[in-house]
Amino acid sequence: MNILAKFAAALLLPASIAFAGVPEDVSTLQQKWEQIRYKTPAPAQEAQYEQLVAEAQKTAAANPGSADVLIWYAIIESTYAGAKGGLGALSHVKNAKKTLEQAIAINPDALSGSAYTSLGSLYYQVPGWPIGFGDDKKAVEYLKKGLAINPDGIDPNYFYGDFLFRKGDYAEAERALNKALQAAPRPGRKVADEGRRGEIEQLLAKIAAKRK
Repeated sequence: MNILAKFAAALLLPASIAFAGVPEDVSTLQQKWEQIRYKTPAPAQEAQYEQLVAEAQKTAAANPGSADVLIWYAIIESTYAGAKGGLGALSHVKNAKKTLEQAIAINPDALSGSAYTSLGSLYYQVPGWPIGFGDDKKAVEYLKKGLAINPDGIDPNYFYGDFLFRKGDYAEAERALNKALQAAPRPGRKVADEGRRGEIEQLLAKIAAKRK
């Protein structure tokens, strides 16, 4: 499997939260994303993500000052890139990076710091130079910023644990993943919570296997 195929198989961005007061269109994008990610067979996901990217782009164009909308636009486009794979995916990932940086410039605390966690996850999952912009040092920087804002969240702890696992730090990865499992349920996010917990359990099983 080449490096781009590995990236396509791995890319999983955080599913942000939709609190009261967040625009209804943000909640709609989030709910559509989680249905594709966790309830749609893999072969059908790329086409559905492509449609959702177009919808998210229109929503972002209509709400240029909304960090929440920009974060979800980036999450959707990045996940689409993971499903798409190949060189064509890189342009979408680069655009998602730019979108997340715009969101941070508007409101770094939006959606409990999800832009930082999303950006950090991109930096460690995207190939490095000369193919992409991957950078482990920047990944740690942004992942820790996301944790500083939302230290008990399921997503920031999961992605930090996944990063540590990939670096071979199994003890710290296990600690972060177990903390992610202890996160309180998110209102209206049953599908996303169940899906993420399943991913955490799978990663913990991999850690256990490494220790045998």
